Amino acid sequence: MVQLLLVLIGALLVTALARSREIAAPLLLVLVGLLVSLIPGTTELNINPELLLTVVLPPLLYAAALESSYTNFRAQIRKIAHHGVLQVIATSFAIGWLAFTLIPELPLASAIVLGAVIAPPDAVTASAIGRQLKLPRGVMTILGGESLINDAAALTIYRMAIAAVVGTTPTLAHGVLVFVLAVVVGVALGLVFGVLAQAARTRIPDVQVATVLGVLVPFLAYLTAEELYGSGVLAVVTAGLYVGHNQPRARAAGRLQEHTVWASINLLLESLVFAYIGLQLKTVVDGLIASGRDISSLLLATLAIFAATVGFRVLWMFSSNYLPGLSHLLSPGKRPGGRWRRTAVISWAGMRGVVTLAAAGAIPFTTSSGDPFPARDLIQFVASVITVATILVQGTTLPWLIRKLDVIDPDEAARDDHAEAEARVTATNAALRYLDQLTPEDLRTDPERFDRIITRMKALVEHQGMAAAEQVGRTPAEREDTASRGFSDLRRDLLEVQRSAMADERDAGNLDDEILRRVLRELDLQEAALDSSWRNR
Repeated sequence: MVQLLLVLIGALLVTALARSREIAAPLLLVLVGLLVSLIPGTTELNINPELLLTVVLPPLLYAAALESSYTNFRAQIRKIAHHGVLQVIATSFAIGWLAFTLIPELPLASAIVLGAVIAPPDAVTASAIGRQLKLPRGVMTILGGESLINDAAALTIYRMAIAAVVGTTPTLAHGVLVFVLAVVVGVALGLVFGVLAQAARTRIPDVQVATVLGVLVPFLAYLTAEELYGSGVLAVVTAGLYVGHNQPRARAAGRLQEHTVWASINLLLESLVFAYIGLQLKTVVDGLIASGRDISSLLLATLAIFAATVGFRVLWMFSSNYLPGLSHLLSPGKRPGGRWRRTAVISWAGMRGVVTLAAAGAIPFTTSSGDPFPARDLIQFVASVITVATILVQGTTLPWLIRKLDVIDPDEAARDDHAEAEARVTATNAALRYLDQLTPEDLRTDPERFDRIITRMKALVEHQGMAAAEQVGRTPAEREDTASRGFSDLRRDLLEVQRSAMADERDAGNLDDEILRRVLRELDLQEAALDSSWRNR
């Protein structure tokens, strides 16, 4: 436990350094972890792979899903399914066959296990590096969506191959049934937990209790789905997408607290995961050396598998973009040549991460007959090397590739600003229409005071709607006003009207989730300041 705490502290310090120098934190964490593991006398850090899959992975996936756009996800679902399911299946068998031919000690079934382990790009790695590099929203939607759902396909193949190795060989029909069951059960349970989580956010008056219950959602969704033969990954992702999509309909105080809590959890677990990836490689290598295996030839074979893994993804992406009948799967760029440039970036952004490492470690030690699982140490070695290699090689060269190909859309920020301005006009007009419908009886006041409140409120709403950067608070003079309580209650109602109007615009497809969250957070801060000023009277 002390060792784990030291790793956490060190990882957070490295993350702080990376952020201050504008370096991609995952890359630096892996590199530092690898260097630290080479120091003589360094104690091995052993984390149970089941702990990674059940404790670390669910909150990371949930946090990524919360920040994803369900609207964009739904719009890109054909591309996401093509890359997140079909590509993973194809990669599992192609890379498995290659590993079988390159490594004589690796049986075919174990090679398929290896292919399934390294097939899925990691949601944590993709979102962490993508945010740091400020990839265009369309690219991040495909990368994030793909990496959020690809584990269902990969882990199904993984389980089928392991079943074949340990002695309970399933049929192909059984494998298809297992996959369909995993998808249906996972998505259904995810929706159930998403609805329950949203109900807790809106109906439990204690914000702290509601927030803590929200933190438990990914664990409950994952474990319940796995117990019922569903995909825990899909359950967590579905719940996160549902809750994230319904953020505008939760209470402002809860949203603000959840944002801080999940940002902290995400930072802590991401730092631990990437540091652990770097630290783990030497442990795996030492185990192979102790077993007497030829490391040099194995390393050459592993590098060939790494190159094939990267090359297969590039080939898959470009064939999806240009082959007849598949070109609809990747949208053309807005500028001449933008289509192939974005395809190249998406192709190169297939880093592996915690799922690959945890799945390799979770392989059973023995078969049903009690014999050792064939080539288990080889699978762990290859998976660990490829995980580190994709993060360091692809991760370090991705910024250069983005700059070289000039895939950043220079007009995206301007379009976002324009969309935000239109959203503010929509929200302001909705609030003004609401004010026009009120009567003195609604505010339980006399007509003279009513006119004064409405006049002030209209001026405030118009001012805030036109000044995007302004955060308006209550002044001491306003707090001394005898009408301040009614003013505060009305202001809260107007903020809710503005939030609902923007949520409707988002649901109609006229507003992006990222812009909605930006404006929503400002309105939440205004409500929090309003509540604080009234409590401090």
